[in-house]
Amino acid sequence: MRADAKRNRAKILAAAEEVFVEAGVDASTEEVARRAGVAIGTVFRHFPTKNDLLAAMMKELAARLVDEAKTLAAQGDPETALFTFFAGVVERAAGKKTVVELLGVDIQVDGQLQAMRDAIGTLLLRAQEVGAVRADVQLDEVMALLAATSHGAMDGGWSRDLRTRTLGVVFAGLRPS
Repeated sequence: MRADAKRNRAKILAAAEEVFVEAGVDASTEEVARRAGVAIGTVFRHFPTKNDLLAAMMKELAARLVDEAKTLAAQGDPETALFTFFAGVVERAAGKKTVVELLGVDIQVDGQLQAMRDAIGTLLLRAQEVGAVRADVQLDEVMALLAATSHGAMDGGWSRDLRTRTLGVVFAGLRPS
């Protein structure tokens, strides 16, 4: 891909994230093009359908989360890395309903979601190895808690104080007694 095409694709994805976060999945691709500073034809050259654009956006988000989890697993403190990642995901979800809305759209992101599960699984295992998380906690439980707390925090439904208190309860349940 040419350098200018890569730049346009990146601008389109950045604009799409802004537009879809603000207006949800019903936002127009014309608004995405306007904010990206490109013609609508450029958007459709890169993403022939709105679902293609949404899928690319989700894949990019999932890739960023995987990179963050892997970095924390490699360089973070095993006692706090899982909790840091978890809290960061919930904080990002606050005020953003797009990610959960996208889960209802027919897009193919299974590979990225599995990579994210694997990365979170590594964080969980490292936390369990150092005794920061109970040995009986399973990855499915962590994923369910992450999804539920992220969903609750979405769209400004929870104040920062409520998010902090809720994470405290969740984290207390994950830690050994």
